[in-house]
Amino acid sequence: MSHDPISIIIPVYNEQENIRGVLDAIQREVKDPYRVLLIFDFDEDTTIAPAQSAAEDFQIDLRLIRNRYGKGAANAIRTGLEVADTEFMVVTMADGSDPPSVINRMVERARDGAHLVCASRYCKGGQQIGGPWLKKTLSRLAGVSLWYLTSLPVHDVTNSFKLYSKPVLDAVQIESTGGFEIGMEVLVKAHFQGFRVDEVPTVWRDRSEGESRFQIIKWLPNYLRWYLYALGHQALHLLMGSARVSRSNLPKNK
Repeated sequence: MSHDPISIIIPVYNEQENIRGVLDAIQREVKDPYRVLLIFDFDEDTTIAPAQSAAEDFQIDLRLIRNRYGKGAANAIRTGLEVADTEFMVVTMADGSDPPSVINRMVERARDGAHLVCASRYCKGGQQIGGPWLKKTLSRLAGVSLWYLTSLPVHDVTNSFKLYSKPVLDAVQIESTGGFEIGMEVLVKAHFQGFRVDEVPTVWRDRSEGESRFQIIKWLPNYLRWYLYALGHQALHLLMGSARVSRSNLPKNK
């Protein structure tokens, strides 16, 4: 049975050492038809030429798209999500940390009714290999604590490796302008708006080439904003539920 293509959105910043391997893995491992949207900030980005060469060699439908909102990860991802004209959109990284084979399971969950699917490092079967200690610790703490403290049905809220469906993106107003916290924002908003959120395990491996652009100190307040957003909406949900129970116990008028 043939399906419509999915969009694979890859924000890039001078990833010339990694992009060919990433596109090769996508070509080998992703089963559904797809197109790759490569989002770049400036024309001199060193990712562009090797990406074009790899796409020609591997016969990949590659579309080069300039970030329309200004430099930065959040703006690049937002650009890709807006430009994509497919039912499902997967955001993945250009550093080789995300295994493309997981995309197949994400799409299966989406076709089974999930509106947003997270690739989770912290659920059963997931793993995180390498990376800075502080970043790993804070990420795990955020994901696991929200799992226990709120109704969010996922263990990993900070991973950018996510599948989004068009209904979610039509309903959620994106406010992030900083970094990769945009994925956490869309996740918590989608969940508390009633969309079905699901997760599949993934094994994340730290990059072996190039330099990470993740800025934990700069972006931490942005992640904290959406962490508190989730806690606040959960508290509101519980209060409203308690109020309904209290009203149901009031004596009936005779």
